[in-house]
Amino acid sequence: MSHEFLDFPERVEVAPSATPAELISQVYYKVPNFQTKLNLINHLLRDEEIFTRVIVFVGTKENAEQVFKIIKRRSEGEKRIMHSNKGQSTRLNAINAFKSGIVRILITTDISSRGIDVEMISHVINFDLPNNHEDYVHRIGRTARANNIGTAITLVNPAEEHNLHKIEELIRMKIPELELPADLDMIATKREENLVQLREIDRQKRIADPTFKGAFHEKKKIPGLAKKKEKRNLTKDKAKQNQFRKKR
Repeated sequence: MSHEFLDFPERVEVAPSATPAELISQVYYKVPNFQTKLNLINHLLRDEEIFTRVIVFVGTKENAEQVFKIIKRRSEGEKRIMHSNKGQSTRLNAINAFKSGIVRILITTDISSRGIDVEMISHVINFDLPNNHEDYVHRIGRTARANNIGTAITLVNPAEEHNLHKIEELIRMKIPELELPADLDMIATKREENLVQLREIDRQKRIADPTFKGAFHEKKKIPGLAKKKEKRNLTKDKAKQNQFRKKR
């Protein structure tokens, strides 16, 4: 369109798209499961002198509510929560309180990843990685504004490692990994959560390679099983017919 309507157009670009601000320090932790992520966040937020004003991004409304309940009970300072199920007035009050400094910790979904301009946010914590990789850049862009420094911390479970690599490709840089604190309370991954993670890993591998057959492919048909089921159903039908005749 520019060549159609303009004479000799030129493109001037300050920085390539999906480029994080240089003053943002990015790091990530490998965390095995949801409960250990909660323990890690509580461990980090104890340091009120460093974590002065924090946004915690969570993937879903349900997870945001769970994170809010735990953080509200275990960490110091005022906290608020924002997601699409909250009313407009509730969201406005939360963001205004966060801007004014009344609120130290804001838990939110990607509803707050764009358009919120709050100065002096010390940390952005990605409790979950976004499915849309570009949203990562918008999330961490809430810190290090107006020439201030900021830190973006991302918690990555095994099913999110694929998304982390995609984000690194998008931003054209490697994000340093930090060791988990030695005194962190590590929780064993529950069977249900482990299955969810394995299914997600399988899904990602199938997208990358349509011929891939992982642990959750269709079960093989057992020879003779269909005939056994058919005989069993016939036996049940005969039993019902006999009961009906007796009643008559």
